[in-house]
Amino acid sequence: MDVLIQEIEREEPTLTQVAFTRLLEWLDDGTDSHGETYLEMRRRLVAYFDRRNRPTADALADETFNRIAKTLEKCGSIATTPPARYCYTIARFVLLEDLRRGRRSVQFDEVRGSKSIEWGRSDAVDEAASAHERRLDCLDRCLLTLKPDQRELVVDYYRDAQRQRIDRRRELAAKLGITMNALGIRACRIRGTLEACVDTCCKAR
Repeated sequence: MDVLIQEIEREEPTLTQVAFTRLLEWLDDGTDSHGETYLEMRRRLVAYFDRRNRPTADALADETFNRIAKTLEKCGSIATTPPARYCYTIARFVLLEDLRRGRRSVQFDEVRGSKSIEWGRSDAVDEAASAHERRLDCLDRCLLTLKPDQRELVVDYYRDAQRQRIDRRRELAAKLGITMNALGIRACRIRGTLEACVDTCCKAR
């Protein structure tokens, strides 16, 4: 469950089904790959962030896709070709922003000896913990709105740590009688539904 809530918690707005569909079509560039192009491009983006020693490479790859999908949803098309070139362009911006966030975090830690800073930091930690608890509660509620087979799939898909995740997903794909690519697409769509539900729940509370 901890891994799943980490996957659900994103700063970027959640994707609509329309945005996600347009992203898949744009990546395929006229040829229906049944989501394989999406999974391959995501793997390449994760590797891109991994090579730059970013600890949240998966999240940064998703953030890159989120931004591209939002552009497609608003504008309908992207002139830059091929799609991979544009993906790496956006990935560079995402990388720079992540590096800046890291530097700001270090600067904050360096001055935390001040009592006033400690008090402010304590309040911020309490607020963050409270927000996290609210999201966990919303996630529990939203999981119950899924069909049992969808709920079991998404929990199993995200439940393990990084090293065990691949083996777990292979077992899950074999159990369902589908390919790893098909499993990834199915889990991604369920996660999109969960993200939208959690976001709506948190705003309502």
